[in-house]
Parts: sequence; structure tokens; C-alpha cells
Amino acid sequence: MEIIFASNNDHKLREISSIIDNNIKLLSLKDIDINEDIPEEEPHLEGNALAKARYVHRITGMNVFADDTGLEVDALGGLPGVKSARFAGESRDFSANIDKLLLMLGTNKNRKAQFRTVIALIWDNKEYLFEGIVEGNIISERRGEGGFGYDPVFIPNGKSMTFAEMSLSEKNTVSHRARALEKLKTFFSLIKNTDNKPE
Repeated sequence: MEIIFASNNDHKLREISSIIDNNIKLLSLKDIDINEDIPEEEPHLEGNALAKARYVHRITGMNVFADDTGLEVDALGGLPGVKSARFAGESRDFSANIDKLLLMLGTNKNRKAQFRTVIALIWDNKEYLFEGIVEGNIISERRGEGGFGYDPVFIPNGKSMTFAEMSLSEKNTVSHRARALEKLKTFFSLIKNTDNKPE
């Protein structure tokens, strides 16, 4: 079974490849010669994920899924949210994004935040959405060398390490993307094991 993941983000591809079923061949945008950035102009994560999946499906006609992820910080009214990747500008510089986040939070004692991932799947020309959320807290300085994005300043509830301090396998036990992908895997299992596709 082949499916396109509508991204060329190597970090995401590694995370997803480590979670997804080995019987599924995961194709990146590079694998199908799509190298341009797909616009992310919708006001919500769901809209961006669907827009990316629809764009690739329209070009290829193949089954495809796309994701969009946002860090939603309680004290900032849900920011950076859908603008997480471009929080400090269009360059998608995550070091600058973290700097801006920490500056805006300052000494605020409310450090509650959540990562939320939405996966949009187009399968046999039908659209599906899967969501994964992990709650935690923003710390005041970076810790760890792994992960990407805001991982160095986010500690999930019940853990003492940031995502950037965890191994990939450790992160995949609790991460927002892993939780959304588990729902996607369940969908694939239903397709594989029954004659009827999930509605």
C-alpha cells in the first residue's frame, strides 16, 4: 500500500516512518517531484491540513495525508497556534520563534500549553480528520538537542524532560503527532481487516 505524506519535512518524515505500519510505503513530496511549498493560508489547523492534502490529491490522484501542528499557549490566548511555524516571520526560524515565545511569556507563572496535530486524509476520494493533543508546560530556557520546533521548551504533563531531551521512541509514546497517527493507523487497520471502509 502506497500513500503520500504531503511534506518534505525530514523531522516529521522520520517521526511518522517510525510509527506507521511497515506494510505502508510512505512517499514524501520529493518522491513525487513536488518541491514547492504548499500555501498554508487557512485560519485553523484543520483547514491547512485539508488544503495541503487536497492540493497533492488534485495533482496526483493518489491517496494522501497531510498534517498541521500548532503550539497553543494558555497565557497567550492560544498563540502561536496556526502560525506556529511562522511566529517570528516567514523564514520559519524556530530559534527565533522560541525567542519570541519566551519574550512574550516573560515571567508569567501560567506556563500551560498544548501541542495539537490535525491529520487530514484523502482516501478513495473521501476526506477524514484525525486529531492528537498533548498538554504540558513551557519552560523558561531551552533544554535538549533532539526534536525540532518548540521541543526544547516544552515538557509534557507527567514527564520531567522536554521533547528535545527525549529519544524519538520516547517522544512517540506521548506526542501529539503520535496520538493523531495512532488514529490514522486504526483507520488503516479497519481498511485492511474489513471489506467496508470506515465512514
